[in-house]
Amino acid sequence: MNPVLLYCDKPFAARAVHEVEAFGPVSTVMPYDTLDEAIELANMGKGSLAASVFTNDGEVAQEVVLGIAPYHGRVLIGNRASAKTSTGHGSPLAGLVHGGPGRAGGGEEMGGIRGVTHYMQRTAVQGAPNMLSAVTGRWIEGADARQGTHPFRKSLAELRIGDQLVTASRVVTLEDVEHFAEFTGDTFYAHMDSEAAKANPFFDERVAHGYLIASFAAGLFVEPNPGPVLANYGVDNLRFLTPVYFGDSLQVRLTCKEINPRANAEHGEVRWDCQVTNQKSEVVAQYDVLTMVAKEWPLKD
Repeated sequence: MNPVLLYCDKPFAARAVHEVEAFGPVSTVMPYDTLDEAIELANMGKGSLAASVFTNDGEVAQEVVLGIAPYHGRVLIGNRASAKTSTGHGSPLAGLVHGGPGRAGGGEEMGGIRGVTHYMQRTAVQGAPNMLSAVTGRWIEGADARQGTHPFRKSLAELRIGDQLVTASRVVTLEDVEHFAEFTGDTFYAHMDSEAAKANPFFDERVAHGYLIASFAAGLFVEPNPGPVLANYGVDNLRFLTPVYFGDSLQVRLTCKEINPRANAEHGEVRWDCQVTNQKSEVVAQYDVLTMVAKEWPLKD
């Protein structure tokens, strides 16, 4: 069938154009006077796999996308910047939702991780922390932990989920904060100006830098000698939860959270639960530390 372009002069009165879905190279042009009318017309079809909005105006894009989103699985925004590289209306993309509510169903494309979940049984597991840790192979807050040898001295062959270090404490001083500010160039007012800090709704006085806290925490838990920990891989989910003032002390609880050996390497990734507390046992910072750890130590030649 050759492409067919239809015109509906009164789209709000013509029900069939919204209720009958024509498969094939058929499109219907429907006029509108306002964006509200355009949104209403787009939604009268009771759901579609994909919709397209063509505009170079950000405010128009926001209004239309939010207005039609409940009825469409995906919305393509076309503008001058994307015109030459756009995939075009309705093109299946593996990582994106393609199928919305209503008549369009709730389908998703089958590529990537999103597609894999369609072939998996997903089950919620409820239980005490020890049981959940045993089932998932991941240490969970409240599960048993073991202290003793510094966990950074253990290779993957020796390290176990729940191995833990509780450090000594370190007091944060005015000199620490001012040195850190000068050394890094981070002179944000909350660290340097007492009156301005007090005017801030989050603080009672000047506070320590968040990254100073993370740096001091590393200084407390790191074992400095050569050993099975080969490199710092990064941090995940870093949050600063309680302000640290001059005279506060910091202590770190570091717990082996997850171990992921690399199949074709002599090392693996270890995820550590890092909790920094003050002298009142309030959590100051919480994050995951990622390290690369040798499978055996000393390393083989």
